[in-house]
Amino acid sequence: MARGGKAFKAVAKGMAVVASAAAVIERRRRAAMAADPHELPTQAPGPVPVPRTDPAPAPAPVVAPVAASAGEAVAAGTVAEPSAPVPAATAPTAPAAAPPAPAAHTAHAGLGREYHPGRPATPAEAVPWGLRVAAESTWRLLLLGAALYVIFYVVDMLRLVAFSVLASLLISALLEPSVSWLRRRGVPRSLAAGGVFLSGLAGIGLVGWFVVWQVSTNLPDVTAQVKDGVNQLRDWLITGPLHLTQQQIKDFADQITKAITTNTDQLTSASITGAQIAVEILTSLLMTFFTTFFLLYDGERIWNWALRGLPRHSRFAMAGAGPKAWATLTAYVRGTVCVAFIDAVCIGIGIDLLGVPLAMPLAVIIFLGAFVPLVGALVTGTVAVLIALVTQGPWTALMVLVVLIAVMQVESHILQPLILGRAVRVHPLGVVLGVAAGGIIGGIGGAVVAVPLIAVTNTVVGHLRRRNEAGQAVFTALEAARETAERTAAAQPAAAQPAAAD
Repeated sequence: MARGGKAFKAVAKGMAVVASAAAVIERRRRAAMAADPHELPTQAPGPVPVPRTDPAPAPAPVVAPVAASAGEAVAAGTVAEPSAPVPAATAPTAPAAAPPAPAAHTAHAGLGREYHPGRPATPAEAVPWGLRVAAESTWRLLLLGAALYVIFYVVDMLRLVAFSVLASLLISALLEPSVSWLRRRGVPRSLAAGGVFLSGLAGIGLVGWFVVWQVSTNLPDVTAQVKDGVNQLRDWLITGPLHLTQQQIKDFADQITKAITTNTDQLTSASITGAQIAVEILTSLLMTFFTTFFLLYDGERIWNWALRGLPRHSRFAMAGAGPKAWATLTAYVRGTVCVAFIDAVCIGIGIDLLGVPLAMPLAVIIFLGAFVPLVGALVTGTVAVLIALVTQGPWTALMVLVVLIAVMQVESHILQPLILGRAVRVHPLGVVLGVAAGGIIGGIGGAVVAVPLIAVTNTVVGHLRRRNEAGQAVFTALEAARETAERTAAAQPAAAQPAAAD
């Protein structure tokens, strides 16, 4: 038993010495880290016991449990045994609590690589700020472009429905003020909507009948004038500055005839395509009339139903933007009709005074073309220039072109800013680019609806931006009031303490 007790004491002494040496090594390592904050620890950080301030080591907590397992007598003898003294050179000089390692140390220790002062904590921080902004902006623009591409693809697939709905919106914006006026006078909703709708159809039918009547009435005279104009053009080609011969003109006419006879299949397919287009146009017209009537009759309920399909947090914003967008569309359509009427009247009077036939049908065509701002009336007016060229000669055609340019200048500098300036609020360059883009994407229909779509989008975006700015201003005011109240509440106890002391 005595030998066993001595052996156990020897083992306990050895364990105490090892524990003391480990404690000294740990204190030295923490002292070195505190002196050099850029040194990386050799192992992952963990809970480390706080070093003691007295120079004597404390092996008792290590020995006591081992001794207790063998018995109280052995433990008492172990505790009474003196431990190995610690040299004075190994006494800790570091403060009682070492400062925590920097955050960068932890990040780099987690990545498992050596720390360097000039190396960022994460790879994302190594990317320049401008490049990061450009990259994030690029992928957002790509996502927006993909969304627009999908929208245009769906619209192209459903172009009949899309153009019918857009045309119905334009017609409804033109007729809806009349329906509202009748309802304010006590007329029932169904009667007001039906009466205005039938009146609009009657007006469109009368305009179409007038154009057909004028063309059929003046067609013989126009045909004779066209023949005379072609003969005059042939004589001018022979006797004019070009000095063409009869054989060259005959060869050119033969080439045209040969091209017509050899492309009979293509002409037949074109006629079939034309029949398909006619069926599509008729279907689109029926859908347009049907949609227009229900927009006039039940437009408010349709708008409320559309709002219920939006997310809940977006309904209030769009509920305010919708009436403003409709007011913009209504002002645009009414202003465009006014501008188109002025263009058609001025150009019609000019070409009639110059003696060009079919002045009234040409004025109607120019009126319809003027629904495309800035360029529509000029493009449709070229028909009058061609008719003047083949019927009256180049001088009259030149004068018709001068009339067109003059009217277009009046429209762009006076009529558009005065009538449509407040409704559209789009720069002329934006109008031209929008018309060009709409024509490329959707043809004539796209060119017609491009500008009102831009105007409505501009109104909606401006309303949402102003709404956000107003909300931010209210939030800032509330935060300032809250901070003022907190400062006042904190100042009142401080002022009450000196009063209580007095």
